[in-house]
Amino acid sequence: MSLNALIDRLDLHGHIDSFNGFLSRHKPLFIEGDQERHFNYIEALDKLSFNAPPKVDSFHIIKAHLKKQGIMRFEQIFEIIKVVRYFRSLKNNGYEGIIGEWLKKIEIPERFGEEVESYFDLEGNFNEELDEELYGLGQRIKAIKDDINASMRRLLYHSKLSSYLVDTQIHYVNNEECLLVRGGFNHVLKGQVVGRTGAGFFYVVPDALSKNREQIRVVETMREVKFYEYAKRFSKVLSELLPFISFIDKEFDRFDHYQARVTFARAKSLSIIKAERSREIRLVGFEHPALHKPKPVNVDFSKSVLMVTGVNAGGKTMLLKAILSAAVMAKYLIPMKVNKHKSVIGNFKRFEAVIDDPQNVKNDISTFAGRMQQFAQLFSQNEALVGVDEIELGTDSDEAAALFNVILDDLIAKGQKIVVTTHHKRLAALMADRDDVELMAAIYDEEHRQPTYEFLQGIIGKSYAFETALRYGISNAVVERAKKVYGENHEKLNLLIERGSELERALKAKNALLDEKLAEVEAEERRLKEQREQLALNLEAERAKLKASYAASIAIAKEAARLTDAKAIHKKMNEANIALPKQEPIRKNERYDFKVGDNVKYRSAKGTIISLKEKEAMIEVEGMRLRVRRDELRPSGKPPKKRPKTEVHHKIERRGSLRLDIHGLRAEEAEEKMDKFLSDALIDGWNEVVIYHGIGTGKLSYAVKRFLKAHPKVKSFEDAPQNMGGFGAKVVRL
Repeated sequence: MSLNALIDRLDLHGHIDSFNGFLSRHKPLFIEGDQERHFNYIEALDKLSFNAPPKVDSFHIIKAHLKKQGIMRFEQIFEIIKVVRYFRSLKNNGYEGIIGEWLKKIEIPERFGEEVESYFDLEGNFNEELDEELYGLGQRIKAIKDDINASMRRLLYHSKLSSYLVDTQIHYVNNEECLLVRGGFNHVLKGQVVGRTGAGFFYVVPDALSKNREQIRVVETMREVKFYEYAKRFSKVLSELLPFISFIDKEFDRFDHYQARVTFARAKSLSIIKAERSREIRLVGFEHPALHKPKPVNVDFSKSVLMVTGVNAGGKTMLLKAILSAAVMAKYLIPMKVNKHKSVIGNFKRFEAVIDDPQNVKNDISTFAGRMQQFAQLFSQNEALVGVDEIELGTDSDEAAALFNVILDDLIAKGQKIVVTTHHKRLAALMADRDDVELMAAIYDEEHRQPTYEFLQGIIGKSYAFETALRYGISNAVVERAKKVYGENHEKLNLLIERGSELERALKAKNALLDEKLAEVEAEERRLKEQREQLALNLEAERAKLKASYAASIAIAKEAARLTDAKAIHKKMNEANIALPKQEPIRKNERYDFKVGDNVKYRSAKGTIISLKEKEAMIEVEGMRLRVRRDELRPSGKPPKKRPKTEVHHKIERRGSLRLDIHGLRAEEAEEKMDKFLSDALIDGWNEVVIYHGIGTGKLSYAVKRFLKAHPKVKSFEDAPQNMGGFGAKVVRL
């Protein structure tokens, strides 16, 4: 399937058109070369600040003319100059990393700058002051035009002509100066009528100015000859520099691919995720760009077939489109709304979307026959990602179940990965026990009688055809009769399916609760383990301390044993006794019956009990409240001394400012400055401030964005307007 047809069927045209608006010039979505390498460059560029490139025309015609030694127009030459100047500005930013290394390889020939680029200003106009003859011709034209204006002014105030003039203005028709006059003017004014108004007035070019106009035409011809000589000279230089032009054209296309993805993702708050070298698809928080307020899609599609069943109008088709859309955008590195850190998207060679009804008057084919043609084409491919919407479309359900069961078997054997939506409970039941098939059901809200647009994996869903009919206006009597025709056995089957769904949902809820409890138990287990390890370390330290104390005492005692003088022995034994560790007296675990308001002693401080629990108490000690263990409290007969009450009055002075300049600071210093600056601004009541960080290498700009995103009081921020610093500053809203 062609990419355009695929984009159309997946409702991605609006998203892709929006992305194309960020490209400097139109090009295919696919970036030639290694996608892994391209993704690394895109990630590196996303960390830098840069200006978007100018809009540039394709070099295809330009290069073809240069190969044939053709003469280029100034407009074509300036297209090349715009690209060269943009790369020069990027090189001047002094980027580091892989972007900096890449830009260093782009060497601009000095000859291009001296012999071509220097003759054009920023707007692409030829700088005539660099050529004395051209400048003189321009001055001559200006002088002739001044003479024309002066002559026209004299005519405007000529007494004989005044009665024929409609107004006293000089008008321009076909870039020629003329007067607006009434009929009968030819008695006093000779000239050529170049226009007429609806009111019957005439635009007349006086014959007296024909000589001046002829002079201008002659001078303009001389200028054109001179410009042609320059165009010829420039074209010769560019022909000799054709290898460089081809090289920089290719590099500009590559950079344009990168910058468009980065700027599009920044503008729309999207993520760029690359296709992995696998066949797994796991989406977390994906939102299809065609939906206004979509519910995020979370799906694990690691098996060969994903079969989606359930309620009508419950979002099955959009789920199918979401899976294929995410895979397509990952392959082409198009930004999308997804949790890039938790999602995995495999890489597929081809994509097929069997979504629309193939029946058409022009091709004289039935729905089922058209579907068979589409499936026949799938057998000629390998390793494709296929989406089939309503696989049973157009034929008997029982026969279709057997047929599609075998068709899916063969497609799986050819390496296809298939997403299927179906109302066939029989087909789903036939494939439910297979290890390579994943079931998913659209959920229906029985209480509110409407789909939830959410999905549950591992079950077969009920279609809720009767409930959907009621929701869209079919009378209750008709639906009740339909239920009788449908039969009790089928209804019981549906009830069993729904009961299974309810049990599955309840089980998943219980599992989630158990996972939460298990996480708490594991956290407590880790805490106890850490506490046990710390106690073991403390015990080992105490043992070492005791060993050292006893060793010191034994050494002193041995020294005393070698002495003969009784007085010296006594002295040494006293030293040994002092060196032994002191045994603290064991206190009885007394239990006091305290009440709120009792005066107690806690260690060396005295206080009053504020509140009591079984093992803890809250006491007030010298104006401070402490939570302590009850067994550490002792009765105290005297009440604690009351400290004099001190009142503190403070006045906050405005310290904040509306602007902060952090040019030249390191990231850590800048974050410290910004933290204090934003705190002061919040205290002073500012709701919008400006931070100037400059452009530089982009590191400081990246640090500023990272800090502002993490700050809890920052509502939003954006690049400042051009007159306030542009990309070198951020406007922060608090």
